[in-house]
Amino acid sequence: MTIDVDEQWKLLIGGSWIDAGASYEIVDPSTMAVVGHAPEATAAHAADAARAARDALPGWRGLSMAERGAHLARLADALEARCHEWVDLVQAETGSTINITETMQVAGAFIDRFRYYSRPVDVNETVAPFRMTKTALGPAGLLGAYVLRQPVGVVACITPYNFPLVNVAGKIAPALMMGNTVVIKPAPQDPLGILRFGEVLDEILPPGVVNIVVGSGPEVGAALVESHDVNMISFTGSSPVGVRIVEAGARTMKRNLMELGGKGALIMTDDADVDAAIGGIASVWGFHSGQICTAPTRVICHRSIYDRTVSALAGIAGMLPVGDPLDRSTIVGPVITETHRDRVEAFIRSGTEAGATLVAGGERPDRPGFFVSPTLLADCTADMHVVREEAFGPVVVVLPHDGDDEAVAIANDSEYGLFSYVYAGDMSRAFDIAQRVESGNVALNGVQPHMEAPFGGFKMSGIGRDRGVWGLHAYSEVQAVNWPS
Repeated sequence: MTIDVDEQWKLLIGGSWIDAGASYEIVDPSTMAVVGHAPEATAAHAADAARAARDALPGWRGLSMAERGAHLARLADALEARCHEWVDLVQAETGSTINITETMQVAGAFIDRFRYYSRPVDVNETVAPFRMTKTALGPAGLLGAYVLRQPVGVVACITPYNFPLVNVAGKIAPALMMGNTVVIKPAPQDPLGILRFGEVLDEILPPGVVNIVVGSGPEVGAALVESHDVNMISFTGSSPVGVRIVEAGARTMKRNLMELGGKGALIMTDDADVDAAIGGIASVWGFHSGQICTAPTRVICHRSIYDRTVSALAGIAGMLPVGDPLDRSTIVGPVITETHRDRVEAFIRSGTEAGATLVAGGERPDRPGFFVSPTLLADCTADMHVVREEAFGPVVVVLPHDGDDEAVAIANDSEYGLFSYVYAGDMSRAFDIAQRVESGNVALNGVQPHMEAPFGGFKMSGIGRDRGVWGLHAYSEVQAVNWPS
């Protein structure tokens, strides 16, 4: 499908498509060609969107969960019929390889999350009767209670650039099912696919239930965070931005769901299956050019298998083709922007300047676009910047350890704790290590996440949990109703 670079994109506010009055360029990261011109919203547009969501809230929350689920099921059906038409657009603005775009960006979890959350679930619960002695407040007796999950209200969903559609689906599907209304603020780098998605939302949902505002700078997001019409911020992005959101939102006591940065630790014990661990690392090393917060980029390897592991990873680096994301043999496409490419390269330089050994990669591919070669740094120490901070690119660092206690200490010597991994020959040993690792999620002898398990981070990696029933909990307030029984 040909992309219309001159298409006039608009904001979705209260069921109407609004001309923002200004726009900015969206650029293909692999060719640097202009993909389109996104609408440049203002703080006033953000205020209008929040107000529209507030106005739509009583009608939407007044529906039963089954009725809201029926809307989500129709939405999933409509997406399944139409989203294949968006592949060219989403691929061009995200820079993701065609294989990832077709199977993950505009299909798979994007649609599945609406279908999953379309099923009504009883999220309420009865509390056991409580025996009350006589007090000044009333006679002795039994008190009954029922715990209700109520909608939070208006939720502002501020989404990242790496998987824009999948991430927004993971936010708005449970939020809508719980009876909330939504304002979406996409990442500035690739918002066009979400605006196209908005056309389907506009057809299926009542006006104002979902609104979309786009902006190239912080003004629009800041207006939503400060708005008295917004009750909750659901944000996925960097930890520093998450901190600023929490600080600003505290003035209006915003509820928060924060999925922030990660620096995934992968512990390999002395009896680990090296080939299996290498396969796990390789499967996500170049995945979407390393722009994934759960990637095991910090390999903490037992010294007895350290040289073998580094050598095997060096070989794998040469087997991850960097190139045209439209070529189906390409594994590693570009990173999202020139600024981000420069940042990743600076991370690599910081490692070598601090004494790490550059085993593979590190060079800029000789081609147009914002490409970074898969890079491996060995002989790293825990105090290095490249070890402590998230590069969000195809960069893996390897550190040695001499036993489980030291491995756990190295893994926990981090501000982050989103997703970690343990490879050990003895599963009970792996489980023991996992319980000592300060991380919201730990995978044992594999890298595949359980999509219905709670997802979120410890420490600077975030606040709250989503996925599965925890997604419904995340977008709800708890209300206790008491009565004499």
